[in-house]
Parts: sequence; C-alpha cells; structure tokens
Amino acid sequence: MSQSYSVTGNLVDVWKQEIYPAEVKVEAGKIVSIQPITIDNAGSLQYILPGFVDSHVHVESSMLIPSEFARLAVVHGTVGTISDPHEIANVNGMEGVEFMIENGNKVNFKFNFGAPSCVPATIFETAGAAVDSKDIEALMSRPEIRYLSEMMNFPGVLYKDEEVMKKIAIAQKYNKPVDGHAPGLRGLQAKEYIDAGISTDHECFTAEEALDKLQYGMKILIREGSAAKNFEALIGLLDEHYKMMMFCSDDKHPDSLAVGHINQLCARAVAKGIDIFRILQAACVNPVLHYKMEVGLLRMGDAADFIVAKDLVDFQVVQTYINGELMAENGVSFIQSVNTEPINNFSCHPVGVDDLKILTSAYPKNEEGLYPVMEALDGQLITNKLYCTLPVKDDELVSDTENDYLKMIVVNRYHPAPVAKCFIKNFGLKKGALASSVAHDSHNIVAVGVDDASLMQAINLVIKERGGVSAVSAEKQMVLGLPVAGLMSAEDGYTVAAKYTAIDRMTKEELGSQLGSPFMTLSFMALLVIPHLKLSDKGLFDGDKFKLM
Repeated sequence: MSQSYSVTGNLVDVWKQEIYPAEVKVEAGKIVSIQPITIDNAGSLQYILPGFVDSHVHVESSMLIPSEFARLAVVHGTVGTISDPHEIANVNGMEGVEFMIENGNKVNFKFNFGAPSCVPATIFETAGAAVDSKDIEALMSRPEIRYLSEMMNFPGVLYKDEEVMKKIAIAQKYNKPVDGHAPGLRGLQAKEYIDAGISTDHECFTAEEALDKLQYGMKILIREGSAAKNFEALIGLLDEHYKMMMFCSDDKHPDSLAVGHINQLCARAVAKGIDIFRILQAACVNPVLHYKMEVGLLRMGDAADFIVAKDLVDFQVVQTYINGELMAENGVSFIQSVNTEPINNFSCHPVGVDDLKILTSAYPKNEEGLYPVMEALDGQLITNKLYCTLPVKDDELVSDTENDYLKMIVVNRYHPAPVAKCFIKNFGLKKGALASSVAHDSHNIVAVGVDDASLMQAINLVIKERGGVSAVSAEKQMVLGLPVAGLMSAEDGYTVAAKYTAIDRMTKEELGSQLGSPFMTLSFMALLVIPHLKLSDKGLFDGDKFKLM
C-alpha cells in the first residue's frame, strides 16, 4: 500500500457523537485529515470507526503465540490488546514474558503487555517460576510494559502483605495502572482493595457486585470468553456507566477467536438497544485512555488504526488498518506467520494406573461421612463445594457416570511427585477422559475421566507431547500438542483452530460432555484464587478458607 491514500465512508465520530460521510486521508501511517463530504447515497456507504481493543486477555489461552493470535484477531477488527503474560510467566518466568514481547513485536499489531503480579498465584501449588518485586521493577521501568497485571492476591492487599504492596508501589512510581481480580469482593473490603490503587476488575459475575465496585471508582470490564461469560449479567450497566466500562475476553480458545472477537460483543450490545457511541466508548476508547496505549482513535494526528465495517449492527469487518497498513480485508489476514523457537519447562514421568487410585482412607469426608465433590459451572470460573455419597469398590472410591461424579487428577509437570486426586460433577462424560497442560495458574496437568485406564492414557499423551490437550476413549485418541511452554502451538493459527475444533467435538459428541467449552472449563478447575473448591498438585483446596483440606 502507498504511503498516502484516502478512505471514504460514514465516519463514526465517537468524540462528537456524530455519524457523517467523510474522507479520511492517511500519510506515513498517520491520519492527516478528516473531511466531511457531500454524497447522495450516504446510506450505501460502509462505516469507518476506531479499531477494537481487548482490554484484558491472556494470549496464551488462545493456544497461539502472539503473532498467530494477531493474524486471527485483525480479521475481526481488533487492532490491539491489553495482554497479561501471567500464564507463560508461571511456567518460564521472566524468560516467558520476554518471549511474548519479542514474538508480538514481529508483527504489525499493538500488543500491550503487563508485568505479572502474582507468580506463583499461591503457595498451595507448584509453579515453574516466580516473579518477585525486583522483577516487577525491571519490567515496569520498560516503556512497552503498560501496567501491573491482575492483582489476584486480594487477601494480600487487604492484609498489607509486604511483597504485594511493594509491587503496587512500583507501578504507582511509574504512573502505570494496576489491574484487579477480586471475584465476589463487596462492601468495605472492596473499597479498601480499590483504595490501595487497584483500578479495574474483570471478575464481576453479578450486576450488584459490579455496581458496588463502580461506586468506589473502579472500572469494570465486561468479560465474555470461552469459559467465563459475564456479558448478560453486566451489559445492562453499560448505558449509565459507559465511561467506566470496557470489553474483554480474558481467555479465548482458538476456535472461537477464528469466529469473532470484540466485534461480537458490540453486535450483542446493539441488539440490546444500547447507544452505539457508548458501545464504542467501551470497545475502543476507554482501554486506550486508561492504559495510555499508542493506539489511534480516529482523530487528526492519530496513528491510522481504524476499521471499515459493513454496518453498525453485525459489525462485519471489511478492512482493518494498523499504523496505516491494511492488515485484513474481507476475512483474510495479511499478517504473515513467523518462525519461532519454542521455550518450555516440562519434566515429569508417565503415570500408571496405580498412581490414580483413591483409597477411602486417604480422602477427606465430613461428620456425616460424605465426601467433598467439586461442581463445575458452565460459563463460570467459580465452582460449588458439594458433599456426596460416592461408590466404593475394594476400598477405592470410583467414578459414577450415572450421577456424574468423575475422578479428577492433577499431575505436577515440573518434577516427579505424587498425583493429586478428587471428584468433580457436571462434566457429563459417559466414557473416556480429557487431559490438559493448560491449567491455571501453575499449568500442571489436569485431567478428568470415567476410569483410571482412560485417565492414564490421556495424561500420558500430554506428557509425551511435553504439553497439550488430549481426549481418549476405548476406540479413539486425539491430542493437540502445545510445545511452547505447554500452553501454545507455533503452528498456523487457523490450523490450530481446526485441530482444536475436532478434539472439542470429540469431547462432546463421543465422550458426552454437555459443557460449552470442556477444555476451557477443565483448565480452571485448578485455579485456587477462584472459590469455592479446587484441586492443585498439592491436594484439594478450600477457596473459602484459603487452605488445603
């Protein structure tokens, strides 16, 4: 594309809250003029609007390296992200953060990475690395690090943990925002958390909780990812609080990223009757202002980061421009794949059937003799803590497919260790097993299955690949290898999306899961910082008491 060109269409001016025919002139990657024009058939023109920004995403959860994530995202009008490299940092530490920055810099896309604040997330699990306040200082001094990423250790904030407060103070020293993560925190505790300098939260799952935090000055991110879906619960607040809200995906698997991104949330918001300018304020403007992103917002002098959309109903993106360069057109990405040398941290032995047995004498129970069972909730990261009767066979607790009590396993992927075991409800498997090395936040291997032989096979497939997701039955086995930190593939993003679609279909059609995204849900069953019951490699964890059972 030449250095100088013009784009004509109905300009959506978020600043003036007007839509009018205009010619946008671009030179050397910048918008040099925006001129209203007179045209008879303005209704037939396409729409020029600012590019979309995902205000909180873990790129690693797409199973794609940043350059491939960008290839898929630009097709949907996304020009930039606020990206927390927390996942790879838990595996590879500072080397992992550096990998994400370097790979992201190889393509024309505006990744804005944060400094991971909670690595490891807790002391009750085994991670591959640690990021301390000295590391945070080194990262925050770099101009390309835009913020301190989600402060999940909200008890540490409330109780003024020295290391936690150091990290927040470092961010404030560099005048960079601090992201929050405080599911369910309300009232005076929420105020205290916010007053410590925490500026956002993407974990609200009720409107009441979001309002509670909004009143104390916190910005609320409406999250709609592959597992956690809070759009319906929170979108009703946007009309009144549009200056304090943003859209994000948090965690998005490759199959759903291939279909759509922030553009889908805009379409859903329009269908709710919300004002278009307020929607675009949340989708485009607020993240850029809050994080001081170097992303243009369709003004003279701005970087030419904008999109052309067919309409303002479905937000079908016709063209995406970044720094004045056409990066996608009519569903085709012009970002090229780049060669990448994988990094990893994987050192464990294959498991045997005997490793997976749960003896009745070794599993906790309450005063009534009932056993704790985790209940997964579709579309949520929180789990319920149930107490149930479980079948016993030869002094072993076993899965019960009729009542949907399945065995769940976590295997330490960093060094040989005894496996952790529990039972989980709501996966709905009728046969076989699933396993994954994507297991927030420490990314040990997590698996769920109906019998020990299937569990062993699924886990060992992941170990053989040094990371990946697998599904097995007596008749079939599938595995998608993720050799980059056990989290990502360096393959073509659309190829990875197709492979993931196939293995996801197997979990539902052949193994019987009723969950919308079984692998994404499985990946959060070891996430200790989300209540109420979880499993780490060290054992069953009570999220309410914040201790191992």
